[in-house]
Amino acid sequence: MDLRLRGKRALVTGASKGIGAATAEVLAEEGCDVHLVARSAPLLEDLAKRLRAEHGAKVEVHPADLRDADDLAGVALDVDILVNNAGDIPGGSLTAVDEETWRHAWELKVFGYINLSRLVYAKMKARGSGVIVNNIGAAGERPNFDYIAGTTGNAALMAFTRALGGRSLHDGVRVVAVNPGPVETDRIIALTRAQARSRFGDESRYRELMGDYPLGRPATAREVADLIVFLASERSAYTSGAVFTLDGGTSNA
Repeated sequence: MDLRLRGKRALVTGASKGIGAATAEVLAEEGCDVHLVARSAPLLEDLAKRLRAEHGAKVEVHPADLRDADDLAGVALDVDILVNNAGDIPGGSLTAVDEETWRHAWELKVFGYINLSRLVYAKMKARGSGVIVNNIGAAGERPNFDYIAGTTGNAALMAFTRALGGRSLHDGVRVVAVNPGPVETDRIIALTRAQARSRFGDESRYRELMGDYPLGRPATAREVADLIVFLASERSAYTSGAVFTLDGGTSNA
């Protein structure tokens, strides 16, 4: 299927690894010019080099900390597609996550999404076209006592997507979101290894803890990226203000 993305300009935050890197790769495969944003310059450079070599893509690297207002303003480029993906909200209950930690996490995942969207949306509105895709997380739909900062932040970003995207097509802009469930990223593997070490005394048995997932596994980063890029494409041209869950159906179980 031709997604009609060739020549489009796309900006992906949190692009150095995981879902962000996978999304950048799918966009490059589809012929987009890709702007990569993350804090790690070496990881971004490695990814950019590979995307150029394997896909002939035009790729630019923008090392930045989106908690910093100047860095954030510097990457608010005039692009056709913005994928908000950067985030590192820690787990923990209300008593385990203090105010400083909570605010620090939301400066990136919640206010980083909102503030970058604010700047890029203005450019898209002036041009009369553009797409913003927020990669959020299914914890916003299934509140979790032991991930309280993340589940609350995700719920806020779901509401932000629906509120902004509900009227954005009047400006020629679409705003949508994806809520992945568990995804096989470095973070999930590290968490499940720690759980296996605690439960079994053997971190190598971590895959046993994934047995109850649909198909006996978490989603892959590529599966999430494919949905993100489809939603960003002309094949999804009448979609806005919607949040799509990708968790193998577990939110409905």
